[in-house]
Amino acid sequence: MLVAVLHDFNQLELCDIPVPEPGTGDIVVKIVSCGICATDYKAVKGIRRNVDFPYIAGHEASGIVAAVGAGVEHWHEGDEVIISPSGFCGVCHHCRVGNTHYCENAFTMGGDGPRRILPGAFAEYMLTRGECLYHKPPGVSFDAGALTEPLSGAWKGVIHYSEMKLGDDVVIIGVGGIGLLCMMVARAAGAGRLIAIDPSAYARGNALELGATNVVDPSAEDAKQRVYEIMPNGPDLVVEAAGPIAAVELMLSLRRRGTKWNVFGITTHEKFELDGGEAHFMEARMDASFGTNPLAMQNAIRLMERGLVNPERIVSHHFPLSKIHAAMEAMASPERNKVMVHP
Repeated sequence: MLVAVLHDFNQLELCDIPVPEPGTGDIVVKIVSCGICATDYKAVKGIRRNVDFPYIAGHEASGIVAAVGAGVEHWHEGDEVIISPSGFCGVCHHCRVGNTHYCENAFTMGGDGPRRILPGAFAEYMLTRGECLYHKPPGVSFDAGALTEPLSGAWKGVIHYSEMKLGDDVVIIGVGGIGLLCMMVARAAGAGRLIAIDPSAYARGNALELGATNVVDPSAEDAKQRVYEIMPNGPDLVVEAAGPIAAVELMLSLRRRGTKWNVFGITTHEKFELDGGEAHFMEARMDASFGTNPLAMQNAIRLMERGLVNPERIVSHHFPLSKIHAAMEAMASPERNKVMVHP
């Protein structure tokens, strides 16, 4: 099978290797669609350094079951499936209380985070486990299905953790792929005013098309002043989905008493300051969200199946796996959103 193997930073090579054989409890999936996450791109370019080589990236995937191993009861050849990259043991303390993304024995396929990293979906076939699969509803495309994992993260952050309510005024800082998904979830959940903040005109245009009531360019105007002109009482929820520390600092500045704020986008170890007394009297509640879990995956599938959110709308580029290098270069374009690879 054709596979894209990262041998070292900036050394991504297309190789021909044997199709994996399923062992007991294993499932082989023929990959149809796989999104490129920013973490994949950062690994290829050496921006993210916690990579062990050789490495097969790609963790936003959907496909068709090609083979099942002994002991597999609930999956059959030909099943159209959505793959969660996050594997868990099911027996540690965190798993038993429902926080499978905290699993002490976690693994990921083609992703980032746990110590155990298995081959991902930048390949024609991928080896996985039954607990990592979900049936793809007939009305959901393979592209949309591949984006279930990031959509589930948006649901978990906005709805499950930050508990957005019907009519809440919401600000999303950074409307690339994950920011747009957070915004679309907020729109579907009944956000009142919904402001997207981004210095990119391309990103702001996408935000307006996908449900923002207002957009703000922080490079051309005072973002806080503009937000409070639109939301005189201040935002109920602010989601930072951008990544830079400056976005976190902007989020802090937008709070008023009772504002909920979610540190969603930043993954680098940078510091910001909090005034203890202000934090106490303001009662603004901080949340954060990373990764996914079965509850979030199932709710993301429900959003798609019910027609409430269609993540395929954020796809801007398509490439065959044989053009993976061109796909990675597209990731550097200022006018791109989600880039999809099709093995």
